[in-house]
Parts: sequence; C-alpha cells; structure tokens
Amino acid sequence: MSEAKTIQYEVVDAVARVTLDRPKHNVFNIGMMQQLNAVLDEAAANPELKCMVILAQGPSWCAGVDVGDHKPEMVDAMIGTFNGIFQRMHALEIPTIAAVQGACLGGGMEVAIGCDIILASKKAVFGQPEVRLGFFPPYAAIRLPELVGVSKAIEICTSGKSYTADEAMAMGFVSRVVEADVFEGSVEKLLADFRASSPLILKLNKLAVKQHLGVAFPAAVSGVSHLFLNQLMKTQDTLEGIASFYEKRKPAWKNA
Repeated sequence: MSEAKTIQYEVVDAVARVTLDRPKHNVFNIGMMQQLNAVLDEAAANPELKCMVILAQGPSWCAGVDVGDHKPEMVDAMIGTFNGIFQRMHALEIPTIAAVQGACLGGGMEVAIGCDIILASKKAVFGQPEVRLGFFPPYAAIRLPELVGVSKAIEICTSGKSYTADEAMAMGFVSRVVEADVFEGSVEKLLADFRASSPLILKLNKLAVKQHLGVAFPAAVSGVSHLFLNQLMKTQDTLEGIASFYEKRKPAWKNA
C-alpha cells in the first residue's frame, strides 16, 4: 500500500507552495519526510522560482516527528531521511519562509528554523520538548546557537519549554508575528514582496548574506565586493533595474 500524500506542492506565480497535510497535527513520519525531500528536490531544479513557503493544514504547523520512528530498528532510517531535509534546505538558493499558524514543536520547529524566515501567527507556539522523552533535537542543536546564541539555545533544548510567538521573536528565531485574523493576508503580502523581484537577484542577495557568515571582516568585505562587482553588476537584471528606475517604469526581469 502506497504512502498517503502528506505533502502538497504547487507553484503559483513563481512561488513554491509546500503544504504539510498529515492530520491531525502534521507529525512527520519517514514517509512524509521522504515526500518533503522529493518536493525540495523539485523546487531546487526549478530556476524560475523566486521563493518557497511552507504552510500547514489543520490546527498545528507540525507537532514533531513520530515517536515510533525513534525505535532502535527505525532510527537510522529516520535520522538519515530527516537530515536530508536540512541538507536540501541549506542548499536552496531561493529565500525560504515558514508560515506558522499553530503548534510548531520538536522536529517541526527544527524544519521551521531551517527556513530563512519564520512568519508566525499570534496563535503559534514553539518548543523543543524532546528532552522530556529522553532525546535531544539534533538540527536545533546546530542551528539555534546561530539564531539565538548559545545560552538561549541550551535553555530551549534542555528546558522543554514552550514559547509564544512573541517570545520566539524576542529571542530572534521568528522574524515577524501577526494577529491570527490577518495571518493569511500577511503571508500573501510577504510573498508579493518576493514576486516583485528577479529570481536571480533574490538568489544573489541570499548568497551575499550566507556566504560571509563567520568570515573575518576584511575577507567578508572583499568577498561581498567581489560578488557585487563581478556577478551582480554583470547581470542583465541589475542593468534592467537601473534602466527602469530612470525610465519610471516597472522592471521587466529576464532572470539573467
């Protein structure tokens, strides 16, 4: 019997829309993670995309990874498949957004913080409760120190505490919090911001940020200047952007 389709994928106006859809709380099992890896591969192969958003059906964004998949006879396959998600997300050149409307816990929070941006509803709740079942969150142990610092990362991983969306934003791993009744509209407004730009220029902006993380300042300035002068300024779209400004019109992007 084939695995039920638990990841929905569509491309709408150059935006990849990934929807978690495994009732009732979108808990990941190995099959669902395999489906997510497949759509991440599909997104990576599409040069026309401007961004990717991960949404969810139901009351929760994702309440974690199935405890049954942590059993000794399954855990190797589970971790290998789970790591594949983050390897693929890390390699994606386009901006990625987690649009979190509800509970975002355990492995779900790890997938959310693997995105570049988290837009959260006031109703969203975040946490890494694995410690209470005798585990630690492997990706969060790597990613959280980059986002919130070592002290807060240890607190999140060892306390098992849940955090409101506002608390998560104050710590720095959520980008923006909006009221629940305007959440969907806020997601669409954010996606419209990306749709207004060139796919190539969006990728270069993300690259300019990511490739200089942790690099000493002189090397970072040299690297980002090289990227600006020798890649950005040689694109047709940067020249088109300049021309459209002077001609007082919308740019016609060529993605080149």
